Amino acid sequence: MKYSIVIFLFAITLGVKVSAQKESAFQEGEWFKFDMNYSGFLKAGEATLEVKSKVYEGKPVFHVVGKGWTTGAIKWFFKVDDRYETYIDKSTYAPYKFVRKIDEGGHTKNIEIEFDHDNNKALVHNKKNKTKKEMDITADVQDMVSTYYYFRNEIDVDNLKAGDELKVNMFFDEENYVFKLKYLGVENIDTDFGKMAALKFRPYVMAGRVFKEEESLTLWVSNDKNRMPLKIQADLAVGSLRADLSAFKGLKYPLKIIVK
Repeated sequence: MKYSIVIFLFAITLGVKVSAQKESAFQEGEWFKFDMNYSGFLKAGEATLEVKSKVYEGKPVFHVVGKGWTTGAIKWFFKVDDRYETYIDKSTYAPYKFVRKIDEGGHTKNIEIEFDHDNNKALVHNKKNKTKKEMDITADVQDMVSTYYYFRNEIDVDNLKAGDELKVNMFFDEENYVFKLKYLGVENIDTDFGKMAALKFRPYVMAGRVFKEEESLTLWVSNDKNRMPLKIQADLAVGSLRADLSAFKGLKYPLKIIVK
């Protein structure tokens, strides 16, 4: 179950063409809760995502906090306690600061990243190792959490067709790379709230110790103005992991349900 919460948060990132002038798909007070199950029957943990409003270095920002933790019997032999934060500009949706503080079965990290987009630099503060490092970043870079909130505003389904590959620049763990995912089309799925129309995506991941292959993740996002994550399925090297939206509040737009 190592990296289970990381897998979940990574899976919800979306990459599509964006125009910051369009009205935001989210607002202060939005909150999601997810239930996670291992191999379809064993409850593995829970995760939440919450949007707050703050001022960061004189700029109005959305402060997004993601938390994940193991529950039930699993926590007795593998405990996860993860926290992710991002501070996103309310106008451009660019991240100013990213926080990753995790404990996954004794594997710990405590990292803060400050972004200087004017000079394409990132200051990486490794609090665990007590080091600071300035690194080059690519233009229009996002962090692991901000990507979802930045791009959910402009999923232009009318100009997407099944099989299209989408890309976004991302900086994570002291590395610049291009994150890619494939659009698979629209699918009606069963949720805790009724049957809903969903946009289906397949993010590309690195095959190896955690994932079976590079197309081991599947993500379903609501096909409405909210663009909220409904379900995530991950085929792991051993077993599978599934996350389902179980509760929410503070949506900016009404939820579209086909059949309750």
